[in-house]
Amino acid sequence: MTSKAVDRFDGILLSIAQECEGGIQEMLDVIFSFLARKTDFYTGGNENAAEKLILEKFRLHGESARKEIAKKKAEHENADRKRRERLEKEEREMHQQPKICEVTDEEARKIEDEERDRKETADKVTEDVKNGKSEESAEDEEDKGKMQPNSKNGADLKNYSWGQTLEEVELRVPLGGAYKARDLIIDLQKKHLKVGIKGQPLIIDGDLNKEIKLEESTWVLEDKKCVLINMEKINKMEWWSRLVSSDPEINTKKVQPENSKLSDLDGETRGMVEKMMYDQRQKEMGKPTSDEQKKQDTLKAFMAQHPEMDFSNCKFS
Repeated sequence: MTSKAVDRFDGILLSIAQECEGGIQEMLDVIFSFLARKTDFYTGGNENAAEKLILEKFRLHGESARKEIAKKKAEHENADRKRRERLEKEEREMHQQPKICEVTDEEARKIEDEERDRKETADKVTEDVKNGKSEESAEDEEDKGKMQPNSKNGADLKNYSWGQTLEEVELRVPLGGAYKARDLIIDLQKKHLKVGIKGQPLIIDGDLNKEIKLEESTWVLEDKKCVLINMEKINKMEWWSRLVSSDPEINTKKVQPENSKLSDLDGETRGMVEKMMYDQRQKEMGKPTSDEQKKQDTLKAFMAQHPEMDFSNCKFS
């Protein structure tokens, strides 16, 4: 069976798991008891056919689980390594002392030219600011007061934490004690979410930032102490700025997409995501976006083809 075909039973199996107070042992008892009572699983084939089939599926899915764990471990180790390298680099740069070195006359002239160009650019920026706020400044003004995203591109709040990819949102709600599934209130709607413990004030009760696919969204009680909710987004081309309307906003420009996940997207979607990531990095560095660069290249080509025209007094936006 394909992964998609298997996934459609997750909701049913999660419900069974939540009702089995004895954990995985009780769940296996329920499943094998069902096979013995309601099917000919044990008696319909050769003497060892059932056992052989169970071992075959056990090894198949066990290998998949081990590969997934190894993959996640490698991703975490890679992320830790990159973080350590970044911290080490920042520390080296912080302790690095400026060095004095001699330059040739030609290098000195080049430095003077670069300094003059920088001064002219600074003067132009000053003039633009006097005439009106630049678009970039306006954008920075809009982002003031917004939270930095956590490591999962969401937010760590007082009563819960959430993260996201372009495809889904993951929510973790610690319960502050041990509970059973029947003690909880979990109400997932297309645009609204309620999470709480019966007889107590709701932990979450608000409109979601965007709509979700109910049929692809699930929840599970982990270790009887934490609710894990996975919600699939309808719009897979935008980042959520908050989980529910009452939450503080995060700065979505600071979101760090997982490059390793781009390979899961189709060609058209992947191209759009990569363009968004490139434009975001360009804006952060004060450089033109891909569309702006394309306009500049077109203009340069036109100017090169028409050297007889004087563009010195022209202003371009």
